[in-house]
Amino acid sequence: MPDSHDDVPLLGQGLTWEDMSAGSSFRTASRTITESDLMSFVHLAGFNEPLFYDASHAAAGGYTGRLVPGALVYVLAEGLILQTNVLHGTGLAFMHMDFSVKAPTYVGDTLHVVVTTTESRASSRPGRGVVTSRCAVFNQHGTEVAVFTPVRLIRGRDFTEDGDRHE
Repeated sequence: MPDSHDDVPLLGQGLTWEDMSAGSSFRTASRTITESDLMSFVHLAGFNEPLFYDASHAAAGGYTGRLVPGALVYVLAEGLILQTNVLHGTGLAFMHMDFSVKAPTYVGDTLHVVVTTTESRASSRPGRGVVTSRCAVFNQHGTEVAVFTPVRLIRGRDFTEDGDRHE
């Protein structure tokens, strides 16, 4: 019978909703957007808009570089958040989000995210909580380029697979 290693601590275990108190914040690592990132995303997602394919079209609109879709900015920001392991193994559902683009993002920009918990409360089901956060995406110049406010269902300290509380 294989050894389960249940007695060895799991590195990178995410926070429970109780650990995500309102006002707590963290900053992610940074990531530079490449031309390959842009082309892979627009091809995969079908964003065949001249704004993202044709630099002269974007320049005619007043943009000064290879413009990146806001959807790609969100996807990269969410990836940076998930790489922090804050939700690793504790995230249960992505429930809702508002998203705003604040400034253009270009190929070559380096992004990071500042995540601030704005609300954390128990859900109606035992062992779970609802956490709302404000995720501000900044470029290398300190300009806030996007903001999103995800609402997530997160495991609690007393989470069980069957939804009952441990007594």
